[in-house]
Amino acid sequence: MFAGTHTALVTPFKEGRLDEAAFRQLIDAQFAGGVSGVVPCGTTGESPTLDYDEHERVIQLAVEHTAGRGIVMAGTGSNSTREAVELTQEAEGNGAHAALLVAPYYNKPSQEGLFEHFKAIAQNTSLPIMLYSIPGRCGIAIEVDTVVRLAEACPNIRAMKEAGGTPERVSQMRAVLPESFEILSGDDSLTLPFMAVGAVGVVSVASNLIPAAVAEMVKLALDGQFVAAREIHARYYPLFSAFLKLATNPVPIKTALGLTGAIDPELRLPLCAMPEQARAELAATLRDLGLLDG
Repeated sequence: MFAGTHTALVTPFKEGRLDEAAFRQLIDAQFAGGVSGVVPCGTTGESPTLDYDEHERVIQLAVEHTAGRGIVMAGTGSNSTREAVELTQEAEGNGAHAALLVAPYYNKPSQEGLFEHFKAIAQNTSLPIMLYSIPGRCGIAIEVDTVVRLAEACPNIRAMKEAGGTPERVSQMRAVLPESFEILSGDDSLTLPFMAVGAVGVVSVASNLIPAAVAEMVKLALDGQFVAAREIHARYYPLFSAFLKLATNPVPIKTALGLTGAIDPELRLPLCAMPEQARAELAATLRDLGLLDG
């Protein structure tokens, strides 16, 4: 179900409000570039700073404007199980095709707590669920044994977005999970290495800007054409790297989209604009790739 490229959409703002016109244009650009789906209200979409009504509206708008062109995987995770259940049910009611559930952050539950958390959500929705392990943001990882238990206990838990920073995690999961359980990269710079050991795609930040390139790289890798896929990876690796090192996501991708005129790069506090030196470095990378004039 999830093989391919899924864009972790930024949430465009204008004067503090959701810029719906820019959001629609961004979605159009994704499907014109050949992505498999979009992910509204993830970390890249600044979900922690969206109020409840905005969260619901962003998902509604993504479903409406996608209009069957691909999967809408709604970000509905929370460090409150009750809230995650409510958000997931709301997304299901609004027509989302799947849910992306990040590990609870800040409160650092045990692995048993994680199991019970995700199990409770899964039992209260019919949506296919992709787990999201990103210890750098959450302070904890969803351990492999916990993923196995969840896959066995909950048939609708069907995939993992892996952002633990090492292909070894993919190999470990691939060795003990059924082939039907899909693993996707959560880091653009690791998409190709992850796919070499069994991942089937990416939830991508970079595809907000370069959807066609990311989608083609993933398609080539799925077809076993790794030499051709590696050429795309090598070309865009400086951009993938810049997005990681210059500032916290989604500051660099919003800045890049602003530089290229795709959206207003407005962020919500506590995120703020990149320092000028970092912005100049990002602009130079975009120019080198032919993504920015001058």
